[in-house]
Amino acid sequence: MREFEKLKMKYILKALFLLFTIHFSLFTFSQDATELVNKVKDKLDKVNDYTATGILRTDVAFIKAPVSKVIVYYKKPDHFRLQKNGGISILPKGGVSVNMRTVISTNNFTALDAGDAVINNVKTKVIKLLPNDENSDVVLSTLYIDEANLLILKAITTTRENGTYEITMHYGKYSEYGLPGKVVFSFDAKNYKLPKGITLDFDEEKPADMERLKNKKGKVEIDYSSYIINKGVDDSVFK
Repeated sequence: MREFEKLKMKYILKALFLLFTIHFSLFTFSQDATELVNKVKDKLDKVNDYTATGILRTDVAFIKAPVSKVIVYYKKPDHFRLQKNGGISILPKGGVSVNMRTVISTNNFTALDAGDAVINNVKTKVIKLLPNDENSDVVLSTLYIDEANLLILKAITTTRENGTYEITMHYGKYSEYGLPGKVVFSFDAKNYKLPKGITLDFDEEKPADMERLKNKKGKVEIDYSSYIINKGVDDSVFK
């Protein structure tokens, strides 16, 4: 009987040790993930404001939207405006900010290491961000981070109100500020909502086909030609 008790205690101690090891490993992974996200935030925080020029291309099955020149304004902490010559800007609600600082603008999240992935031939660290605020519109964000250069190459965000959208970034001469040379938004067209009072020219599709078209993916691309960084942007721009 005494041998049985010893054996039982031995297995209990092993189980406790295993649980402690797993808990410590998860804690370490979480700490490492949080540290990486904070390093990316520190890099993005070097940008107080910018004015950028670029070309916007829209690929939404049921909307006619020509290629347009755009000016994008940004100012800390979350002021953002896209000015398009002639007409409105076609961007998915909830995904209008092309500055990744808005994705990781809060410290109120739990960061989890989700392994590695290759994006455009670059090895990235996959980090999942879970908001600690249960009332947050964002349910989950998944970041694909170029760890060596502290750049977010892709972000997938799931929201309560506006579905899931994906943003991919391609970098060039402004990478030291974490600012992309090209941004591609992908989103579910069925979640796309026009602002009140806005009408657009629709493609020549039969009304019966519209619901089918809305089940397709929409895509918006912005190719940036230049940035003016940290030279000041007047608050009146965002009114």
